[in-house]
Amino acid sequence: MDVTATALAVTIQTAVAPVFLLAGIAGFLNVLSSRLGRIVDRARVLEARVAELEESVRLELANVELRTLWRRIKIINWAIGLCTASALMVCVLVVSLFVGGVWAFNGDEVIVAFFVIAMVLLICALLLFLKEVQLATRVLQRGMEV
Repeated sequence: MDVTATALAVTIQTAVAPVFLLAGIAGFLNVLSSRLGRIVDRARVLEARVAELEESVRLELANVELRTLWRRIKIINWAIGLCTASALMVCVLVVSLFVGGVWAFNGDEVIVAFFVIAMVLLICALLLFLKEVQLATRVLQRGMEV
């Protein structure tokens, strides 16, 4: 457990890249939570309108949009969950780097596994984000046609 300043400096340098990744994931989480908030606000407004609508055509359009909004909410929630899991994997990765550096623990395979898992989770979150944006665009285009 005798750690030199040089070994600690090397460990800190190694941990800097994952910390930047963590900052990027935090920014992405901010975008996702902002979109979720806007979708929820739109759903609340639309639910209030549905209660007042009497014309069957407009009521059906509003219900279709409402179902789509709830689908978008589910997609964004999954993206937020996957993104958070990715951030947690990066945190575990940083801890593993420090544990390996301080206690001379050779956990290269574990560190690689945490990094790969973090990237796969982030990729899945990004794909869900893309799906949600495409769904929102499709609904907007449909609204323009009506």
